[in-house]
Amino acid sequence: PHVTTMWDVNMAAVLAHRKANKKEFAAAGVNLTVTAYFIAAIVDALRAVPAANATWTDEGVIIKRYYNIGMAAALPMDANGMGGLIVPVIKNAGDLNLMGLARQVNELAEKARAGKLTAEDLADGTFTLSNYGTSGSRFQTPVIVQPQVGILGVGAIEKRPVVVSQGHPLEANTGDYMAFLPMTTLGFSYDHRVLDGATADAFCAAVEEALESW
Repeated sequence: PHVTTMWDVNMAAVLAHRKANKKEFAAAGVNLTVTAYFIAAIVDALRAVPAANATWTDEGVIIKRYYNIGMAAALPMDANGMGGLIVPVIKNAGDLNLMGLARQVNELAEKARAGKLTAEDLADGTFTLSNYGTSGSRFQTPVIVQPQVGILGVGAIEKRPVVVSQGHPLEANTGDYMAFLPMTTLGFSYDHRVLDGATADAFCAAVEEALESW
């Protein structure tokens, strides 16, 4: 059973951190993309919700204690407009800081574009990120990479009008105001045999907290 939940996230903190640090990363030969932040947030969320970092088998659910994060990458389109998708895997992402994650994102993306990925580069993923926002899509319902139990899709980052609450979000409050914030919509698809809706939302909440805390 394949279910998707949507979750809006304010990306202002990530974009500010990236702006402040991208020159330092560039000096080290690393292009600091938002993909690295998403992977870091996924690792934090998997630590908080271990059931999302699992494999479904006939014998039962196997929860992994390491974090191998696949990142879906589009291949160049041919003359017929057909490209394809490939999912290289950042191994042991939980052992890497933001610089290490960004470096791995750069290297695997370049190998994908050059057609130089190996079988090892594609093996042993425990969870997958699909950043379809890079092509302009606001939201999709990503398909789980079996036998994993979850995949996080990320839509385009765009300024949207958002009500900022000064008190309880559902109570009338004269201190509320409207702001235009850089928002993205996450699409988290999960295997309902392993995760229920409350657990899936806990995972998304952990991703949101990580992204909004830079």
